[in-house]
Amino acid sequence: MSEPISVMLAAGGTGGHLFPAFALAEELQRRDVAVDLITDMRGDRYGSGFPARTVYQVPSATLASRTASDVAKTTLALARGTRAAFAILGQVKPRCVIGFGGYPTFPPLVAARMRSIPTALHEQNSVLGRANKMLAKRVTAIATSFENTKYLDGASAAKATLTGNPVRKSVITAAQRPYEPPVAGGTIRILVFGGSQGARYFSDAVPPALIELPDDVRARLVITQQAREEDLDRVRTAYERSGIDADVAPFFKDLPDRMAEAHLVIGRAGASTVAELTAMGRPAILVPLPHALDNDQLNNALRLAESGGGWCLEQKNLTAERLADEIERLVAAPIVLAAAAEAAKKAGRPDAVARLADFVLALAEGRALESKSR
Repeated sequence: MSEPISVMLAAGGTGGHLFPAFALAEELQRRDVAVDLITDMRGDRYGSGFPARTVYQVPSATLASRTASDVAKTTLALARGTRAAFAILGQVKPRCVIGFGGYPTFPPLVAARMRSIPTALHEQNSVLGRANKMLAKRVTAIATSFENTKYLDGASAAKATLTGNPVRKSVITAAQRPYEPPVAGGTIRILVFGGSQGARYFSDAVPPALIELPDDVRARLVITQQAREEDLDRVRTAYERSGIDADVAPFFKDLPDRMAEAHLVIGRAGASTVAELTAMGRPAILVPLPHALDNDQLNNALRLAESGGGWCLEQKNLTAERLADEIERLVAAPIVLAAAAEAAKKAGRPDAVARLADFVLALAEGRALESKSR
């Protein structure tokens, strides 16, 4: 019996990088591909259930500032990580190495290049991230999630293939449920969450906005809200005092099901969030994380808004009154919500994981990669 094709994934830092790697690993294993993962200390927190033969942890660091001490510390950590990754790749001998962005991607991709192993990047956002930007000219191929990815040009653009951003199986399953807008006088289900790292801002801003709503609207609300541990009591208390039915927790294992049930989602605009919203076709108010590197969340939110699938409200301009007005306007217009849900669904790429797996296997087998819109 021939040995299975071996693929090494490189992802770390946050869930935004690991979730698509997780989805790809599941699909590759379904195709009898042997999958391993190289991650860093932060990524290893998510890695206990990662579908891989082995999860390797190597030293890494993110450049926090351009001071001499930070540059030296980051460079040293990346050099140690590259040395460790070089040894791992020599042992595993994968056919290719696929990076999912962030500085933790550096060591395994640099080590793979040193060993002449084919490499690829997957960019989840509509803007090429800083780490991916530095690696783009050095890798064999690039997979993108949006058409016309910002900062991807020249020779790098020529080797790009549009695959979309993979989502987990649980999201694909929940996406089979059609969107049903709220009915007159009926329940209004709103999901509020801040991505894999949570968002204190929503604990500060959303309860006061919902409390501003007219009594007849407030009485219909059923809220599911993610909040950090330290914010749980005050958020729950705010809802209880205003008579709003709310389930507040730091984490929901059934988040895809709750998203599928929601009439409206309020959240950040990370790549995984946008991919899940569009896979399901759910209308959303997106409040991009301010001061994010390269304004990736703002660009993601604007792309969704341009498609008609949601609304982008920048945090710097957002007050409780304005958010309340927007929510009241939307829940009073089911036809608007339904149209946004349909537009979001059209913008989605539910076959992203299959397309990315095809891309990876073509790279691993040395076949010509199909060039598609970047």
